[in-house]
Amino acid sequence: MKYAIAGVAFGAILAAGPVMAQDEGEVSENRVAQETDWSVFVEEDPTQCWVVSTPRETVNTRDGRVVAVRRGAILMFVSFWPDQNRSGEVSFTGGYPFADGSTVTVEIGDSTFEFFTEGEMAWAASEQEDQQIITAMKRGSEAVLTARSSRGTETVDTFSLLGFTAAVEDAEARCGES
Repeated sequence: MKYAIAGVAFGAILAAGPVMAQDEGEVSENRVAQETDWSVFVEEDPTQCWVVSTPRETVNTRDGRVVAVRRGAILMFVSFWPDQNRSGEVSFTGGYPFADGSTVTVEIGDSTFEFFTEGEMAWAASEQEDQQIITAMKRGSEAVLTARSSRGTETVDTFSLLGFTAAVEDAEARCGES
C-alpha cells in the first residue's frame, strides 16, 4: 500500500511539469514554497502535499572503495494525503533498486531508524515511526541514509535539515487530514 502511494507522489513530481537537473534543486513546476533546503509541493485532484529535498552529499562504495555509479533521482519526502487520512509519511528513493530484503538506515542526531524497501522506494514501518522520524528531523541538522543497491553498492546520502520544520509545517497546514 505505501509503495503505491509514494509511487504516486514520485510520479506526480515527475509528471507535474518539466523535470530539471537534480543538482539545480528543481523537480517540477508545482512547487509552492522553498524553505532553505526543502521544497513544498501541492498537487490537486486528489489533494496531496509533500516536502522534498535532495542530498547535499552522496558517497557510493563497493568493496570498501569509493566508486562512480549512475543513479536516478535521490529524494527524501514527507507526504500528506488528506483523502486517504495519511499524514506525515516519510519516504526515500535512492535512485536505484534496493537489494531484495534490505533496509535503509536513517541516522538523525543520536537517533537511528530503519526503512523497509521495495523496488526503488523505502519507508518507515508505521505511522508512529513516521512521527518519531519527523520529530527527530525537526530537531536535527542532517539526516544520513545508508542503503545497499541490488548490485551491491553501498550508498550514503546526507540530507541537510535546514528549513525542514518550516517546510513540513507549511505542507501540513495546506494538506492536513480532512
